[in-house]
Amino acid sequence: MRASRLIIAIAAASASAALAQSQSAGTSALKGHDSNAPVDVSADRIEVQDRADRAIFAGNVHVRQNELALDTQRLTVAYSNNGGVQIQRLDAAGGVVVTSPSEKAKGNFGIYDLNRKLITLIGDVQLTRGPNQIFGQRLTIDLDSGRAVVDGGPPGVNQSGGRVTGHFTVPKRGGN
Repeated sequence: MRASRLIIAIAAASASAALAQSQSAGTSALKGHDSNAPVDVSADRIEVQDRADRAIFAGNVHVRQNELALDTQRLTVAYSNNGGVQIQRLDAAGGVVVTSPSEKAKGNFGIYDLNRKLITLIGDVQLTRGPNQIFGQRLTIDLDSGRAVVDGGPPGVNQSGGRVTGHFTVPKRGGN
């Protein structure tokens, strides 16, 4: 009985904490999060490792809250169990994709530190907003401020020599 309650608590809390919703068009769409919105989670499998205080969602993991979604192949949820389940950290691996109505972020791995309210994507990072794209090796999003930072990697990591690259459209002016 304890394990089934734990699975439900972890699924709801981890999905709610991992997802964020846009509050302003001038900031990242991942600023802030609505933890009161309903959460839908699906995966091919869940394994609870109660003695290690973690749960693993595996296989086509999909989490959705309002208009924001997280997709990955594997999600490890680290929690403390002091009088109730408290999620500490989420680790996503295997083609991590976070989407909102205005942005899409991709990476090989994702980390969400709930205590610090930071989401980090690592490895072959791509951030897309409309036709604009930024590429790098690490994306860090501060959910409190909405600040997003993209870092390159060491030289030779990618085609751009480890540097951050971007492609931005310019508004077209009318006239002659």
